Amino acid sequence: MARPDNLAEWLRLTLTPGIGAERQRRLLAAFGPPERIFAASHAAISQVIGGVLATRLLEADLSAPVSSALAWAGEDGHHLLTLDNPDYPKTLLDSPDPPALLYAKGDPGLFERPALAMVGSRSATPQGLATAKAFARAFSQARIAIVSGLALGIDAAAHEGALEGDGKTIAVIGTGPDRIYPARNEKLAREIARTGLIVSEFPLGTPPTAHNFPRRNRLIAGLSRGVLVVEAALGSGSLITARLAAELGRDVFAIPGSIHSPLSKGCHRLIRDGAKLVDAVEDVLEELNLSTWHAAPQHVEPHTTVVSASFQDSEVLEAMGFDPVEGDLLALRCGLTTDALYAILLTMELDGLVARLPGGRFQRL
Repeated sequence: MARPDNLAEWLRLTLTPGIGAERQRRLLAAFGPPERIFAASHAAISQVIGGVLATRLLEADLSAPVSSALAWAGEDGHHLLTLDNPDYPKTLLDSPDPPALLYAKGDPGLFERPALAMVGSRSATPQGLATAKAFARAFSQARIAIVSGLALGIDAAAHEGALEGDGKTIAVIGTGPDRIYPARNEKLAREIARTGLIVSEFPLGTPPTAHNFPRRNRLIAGLSRGVLVVEAALGSGSLITARLAAELGRDVFAIPGSIHSPLSKGCHRLIRDGAKLVDAVEDVLEELNLSTWHAAPQHVEPHTTVVSASFQDSEVLEAMGFDPVEGDLLALRCGLTTDALYAILLTMELDGLVARLPGGRFQRL
């Protein structure tokens, strides 16, 4: 494990402005641990990163942010994991660009579990949210750590499902470890930190800026054996995570959906390009050779959900999704009696919003 004096040097290295991840790796490769970097001459460091950055590295006054980070790490459940720390995730060590330092809240021992990333749309359908939650719960019960990005939509549903399993989920965030984005997920983040793990490569106080999230997605892919995309439009950031996973040699999985739904098109594109089609938990477990790891087979029906609310037409359409659905199942999703739902559907049918199909089924138009 990194020594206290060594931690301060790691923080100096990673907090120096302009010395990004690539230059940090070059310095570590050239000199070894950070204390050797800072013991080297200006001329020697200049040969690796140039004279201007060498001056900045050796002369920058970082005592305040270093002290703040060390104080943060001294709090219960907080950890600074450097590349030479035995708790540093081994899956990241096998990637070409592991961060030199990770900020973690929770149990770093969770890195020892097989992990699966689950990602998807922030504007997910009720079907997609239910699918993500049910699959994550089943994987968690099978002792698979669920990795996601704490975003709204599919990410949050995956974390929630894992918490309902055995509670072991990893949230990789695109801010400093002392900030939660979006704020709506603050309660969820506290629960994850209590039973799982929150991870960031960004220093304390880092705000949620756009260029942070591709780096976060790289960590999500790197921490996992595979990535399962639940719902994604063609422009979704989830497809970036899937691409990064494929580049790292990880398996990519996708759950198909209706050909009429924009949020299925990204998954269908992935499947067309070679991702494994998934409609049951066992599909993933078998592909990752984890069938004997879990306690019992978990079959999940991907498109069932219960929604309790006073529904207007638009909310019924949202609960309906894009596939034909039986009236009884739709009533269950809406939390309405069958009679109450059919009264709404009759009006919607007359308005041309839905079509009645054989077998007591309905479909949006």
